[in-house]
Amino acid sequence: MPSESRAGRVRTELRTLFALALPMMIAQLANTAMGFVDTVMAGRVSAHDLAAVALGNSIWVPVFLFLTGVILATTPNVAQRFGAGRHGEIGPLVRQALWMGGGLGSLCAVLMWNAEPMLHWMNVEAALIDPSMGYLRAVACGFPAIGLYQVLRCYSDGLGHSRPSMVVGVLGLLLNIPLNYIFIYGKLGAPALGGVGCGVATSLVMLFMLLAMLFWVRRAAPYRPSRLFAHFEWPRWPVLSPLLAVGLPIGIAVFAEASIFSVIALLIGALGATVVAGHQIALNFTSLIFMIPLSLGMAVTVRVGQALGRSAPRDARFAAGVGVGTGLVYACFSATAMLLFAVPIARIYTPDPAVIAVASGLFFYAALFQFSDVVQVTAAGALRGYQDTRMTMIFTLFAYWGIGLPIGYVLGLTDHFGPASGPGGLWQGLIAGLSCAAFLLSIRLARSARRAIRLQRARPAQA
Repeated sequence: MPSESRAGRVRTELRTLFALALPMMIAQLANTAMGFVDTVMAGRVSAHDLAAVALGNSIWVPVFLFLTGVILATTPNVAQRFGAGRHGEIGPLVRQALWMGGGLGSLCAVLMWNAEPMLHWMNVEAALIDPSMGYLRAVACGFPAIGLYQVLRCYSDGLGHSRPSMVVGVLGLLLNIPLNYIFIYGKLGAPALGGVGCGVATSLVMLFMLLAMLFWVRRAAPYRPSRLFAHFEWPRWPVLSPLLAVGLPIGIAVFAEASIFSVIALLIGALGATVVAGHQIALNFTSLIFMIPLSLGMAVTVRVGQALGRSAPRDARFAAGVGVGTGLVYACFSATAMLLFAVPIARIYTPDPAVIAVASGLFFYAALFQFSDVVQVTAAGALRGYQDTRMTMIFTLFAYWGIGLPIGYVLGLTDHFGPASGPGGLWQGLIAGLSCAAFLLSIRLARSARRAIRLQRARPAQA
């Protein structure tokens, strides 16, 4: 029967999607867990060190996500060529993407190294500026390496091989814990750097992840048809230009979302270390659980791209729909967990009752935006598969900066609609921005899917 046939098709797609997405989820969770480890270990030193790491994270994490977003253009390009069986085109494409990743990583490192004026501009407490910059500059040293690593990871994901990033991510997490211990507390002859030691450990882990991924890609059989390392190539603008045309809108869109959280952290910086620390705990945990729908969106990118590469736009639309539906099911569980266990979660990070009170209050708002967040991130992932990224960027900028931040600022830091509600009002603005983004991106995804199907129908007639 048709309903049974459709149900079987959904089960098949779910199995394929999860086979691809599960290693991505583990890899993303491992990467984010490094931030979790940094936050917890710095918090055990002092609230001052925790606040310094929080402020440093509010700058480097959005920059990292921008870098990653631009490089994500590699995934649909590789996926479509792989789906079409054009393996010989993949190696030259990825060689140029490596130039892009290394160059952007170095540029981001320079910007982060000179980020101190931003902290002054945002009126961050003076005592937090020096340790925050020490942490930030230590992390910046690893950015050229992580830029190259992300290219190799996107190359592997586009081929449908997501296991390497999982293994490398887990190994990086396992390495991060002892390195943190060494540099935070001054073990094995290293100086005791406190929160700054987290940055040193993070930078060393970034370098390790690049070397490990490079070793895997050079030796494993699935990568040989691409002949990535067959010869050296200088940058070629005709190849780099289309990559940047797809990648820059992705990077700007990802940055627009991430920077909202960071701007909130910087605005809250003037309210003192306790509020900053509570916000950081809520942000860190929500970022951790966000890795699941983010990874799902990345897997949807591959599924959509490969389907389009083999000229199957209906399969691409189906894969996108299953991905969004799966994300909504996950949101039910994540929202419920945050509502029920807000205080115990906050206690994992800190024993300070005042910080726990701030963080647990913010988890209520985080639970509310789970549904719109998973819709927007999976829809954006599907749109990357269609290489429809420019409107995604425009919608995201409008939703986060035109809707979310102004509403949050007015509610949280002004008296226009009653007494300023502090971080709670700012997080209410996040709910408004994410809901707007989810609505706009869903409409765009439906339109892009219909357009791809119409184009496929027109090709036989034109032939």
